[in-house]
Amino acid sequence: MKTIDKIKQQIEKNTILLYMKGSPKQPSCGFSSQSSQTLIACGEKFAYVDILQNPDIRAELPVYAEWPTFPQLWIEGELIGGCDIILEMFQKGELQSIVKNAAARRDNEKIIK
Repeated sequence: MKTIDKIKQQIEKNTILLYMKGSPKQPSCGFSSQSSQTLIACGEKFAYVDILQNPDIRAELPVYAEWPTFPQLWIEGELIGGCDIILEMFQKGELQSIVKNAAARRDNEKIIK
């Protein structure tokens, strides 16, 4: 599978997806730490991809996303942004509602299927 196809599949299959350095429990950079902690504070499950363990994704995703930096938060197939945007949206209360609504739709789909 081509890297770009793998990225598209990850984004499609994961309602809330964070591309980051490290993992939420062991982030490898401050921006990834802040972003994952902010998502955890939203109270919903999310998937993550450690780009340090996936150099192909680390190289290809910025081109696909037209976003040069990490972390990158994707919700329902849409790029939300990086750390600054994630924090700003959280502080305004916007991120919580986007995450909760996306998680509710995801969970409802699982019940229906």
